[in-house]
Amino acid sequence: MAAGLRVAILGATGLVGQEFINVLRQRKFPISSLRLLASEVSAGKKIRVGKEELEVEEATPQSFEGIDLALFSAGGDVSKVFAPIAARSGAVVVDNSAAWRMEPDVPLVVPEVNPDDVKLHKGIIANPNCSTIQMVVALYPLHKVNPIKRIIVDTYQSVSGTGKAAMEELSVQAKQVLNGQKTVPHVYPHQIAFNLLPHIDVFLGNGYTKEEWKMVQETRKIMHAPEIAISATCVRVPVYIGHSEAVHVEFTRPMTPEEARAILSKAPGVKVVDDPDVNMYPVPIAAAGHDDTLVGRIRSDNSHPNGLAMWVVADNLRKGAALNAVQIAEVMLKQGLLPAKGAHR
Repeated sequence: MAAGLRVAILGATGLVGQEFINVLRQRKFPISSLRLLASEVSAGKKIRVGKEELEVEEATPQSFEGIDLALFSAGGDVSKVFAPIAARSGAVVVDNSAAWRMEPDVPLVVPEVNPDDVKLHKGIIANPNCSTIQMVVALYPLHKVNPIKRIIVDTYQSVSGTGKAAMEELSVQAKQVLNGQKTVPHVYPHQIAFNLLPHIDVFLGNGYTKEEWKMVQETRKIMHAPEIAISATCVRVPVYIGHSEAVHVEFTRPMTPEEARAILSKAPGVKVVDDPDVNMYPVPIAAAGHDDTLVGRIRSDNSHPNGLAMWVVADNLRKGAALNAVQIAEVMLKQGLLPAKGAHR
């Protein structure tokens, strides 16, 4: 491998772990060595990385010695254990779980929105929730021009957000339904094939789910806007890859759809797909495998004079997870916050 950083991926065999590898290669991220880590169950598996085959190692406290950058996507419990160990070993951790997102001294970063927050890290940087990332990428350019007062968002989230087992369950159940057979849910509490579940993560005492509450808290933290009123309803849908969101926004003053389109057409990480006359609007199948957050159906909200409604779609495994994490690392490199190979710690 070329001269660069010593990188470790924890959760390398999962969907996001695999996407980490793809994104690092596609973006030509400077890597001198790559260590693939997972649980004891996955240790010994071989994963092709370019022309090489790398063996997955079991993650241990010693796994992060000599590592500059550690990309984590192995769940909150694992991150709680290993992120502090990796940070003490000298690595900068970018963690994809929810474990550290709301910790006051851990930056929660979307590079198109708050890149300078990476400077505040103490060894750990949190990658936001997938549905939060795409929403703030679409809304922050508008917020800078016309401060947002309220957001109502309803999400339509793909099964890949739950993992490989959920994708397999959707495939199995779809075949069973089409063959007139009964389905038995395992991953979800109800059948997901040809169905919708208004239930992502656990229910809280206030009637919202944890996923919905993440969107509220994380959006405020990322945008440095604790005063924004936010309400979310998060729904799991029978789509393999790509999260979609119906977003209704109240601004400080009126904003026309034309003004919003003009702003978003120049915004980083955003692609406006908005011509209903020829059926052009974002759909998850078009977002899958791509980096941009797609925005369309931009229209005045006829329920409020200062309101706009829009439809926002992105690949939850890329911009919603792996790509955003790698972009965070790229920001740190640009700002000189990641050590070069062999640099003094």
